[in-house]
Amino acid sequence: MNRKRGTAIAVVAGAGAILLLGQAGGVREFIQEGWYSGGQPKAEAVWAMQPEDEQGQAEADLKREIETEAQKLNEQPIDAVVDRVWKAIPGYNGREVDVEATYQRTIEKRKLAEPGSADASKIYYVYREIKPQKSLEDLGPQPIYKGNPHKKMAALMINVAWGNEYIKPMLDTLEQEGVKATFFLDGSWLKKNPEMAKEIQARGHEIENHAYSHPNMSQLSKERATLEIVKTKQLLKDTLGVNNTWFAPPSGDFNQRTVEIAAAQGLKTVLWTVDTVDWRNPDPGSVVTKISRKAEAGSLILMHPTASSKASLKGIIQALKSKGLKPGTVAETLSPDRLDDPEG
Repeated sequence: MNRKRGTAIAVVAGAGAILLLGQAGGVREFIQEGWYSGGQPKAEAVWAMQPEDEQGQAEADLKREIETEAQKLNEQPIDAVVDRVWKAIPGYNGREVDVEATYQRTIEKRKLAEPGSADASKIYYVYREIKPQKSLEDLGPQPIYKGNPHKKMAALMINVAWGNEYIKPMLDTLEQEGVKATFFLDGSWLKKNPEMAKEIQARGHEIENHAYSHPNMSQLSKERATLEIVKTKQLLKDTLGVNNTWFAPPSGDFNQRTVEIAAAQGLKTVLWTVDTVDWRNPDPGSVVTKISRKAEAGSLILMHPTASSKASLKGIIQALKSKGLKPGTVAETLSPDRLDDPEG
């Protein structure tokens, strides 16, 4: 080996040794100051290929992965429509991945995760909701029989004009199951039973309008029909502080004029998708079977405070949950708001 070649090898080997020491022993500053130049690349150029650049590349790759996955996860909003059979059907919000918020949240979560765990490689998505262009308010006065079929909820509608002895047991069942329902109160019942109504409200349930004297609304004059709705609306406000938004016509009897009268009072008219027909006192098991068979996403399920509904309520709730449906109120079910999107 000639001397010149041997010197070059020694220098390169020395630079490599120093570089290894720099990574292990904290002499990066020494290397960056250009310990060796000699017409050759400085050691700091080699350092540029070390973990800082690898981390930057990993973060760039993460952002590209989020952007790619977002195209699969984004969903367009669904407009409210007037169906030929089901009349007004509410819209449903779309969603899109907030790429920057997802990126920042993922970086933060991964820093806290156990190295090598699933959480250390998981993407923690952040979504924002996109409202439809057309909502229920844009459809004009229309009856509503069901919610949007893309929203996996079903509402429990409990119309109250009698049956006091069954109300508290039903409230207890709802509380045990962690479910809120919508109670439509007959005004004359409310006037006689304000404390019972306050108990329903104290349990966190939605309270709405079921007219005043349980009449057949389609057979009333415009003036009398208006009075039936307005009187109960005011009673709900005075007794419970409720700002009424939904109207359920007694016995499901109504006509288009009824819907328009309710709309003039700021109320949307709600009917039902599935009727328990509990006033006929059916066997509780048959009621649960009926709900299991007929309920679907967006269903509004009608019941009353009866012996049959008291006995079948827990089974109804469990049947809905087993179908992947979240039992809830009319307002929740008919809202365009999405159910919680899962992380990752």
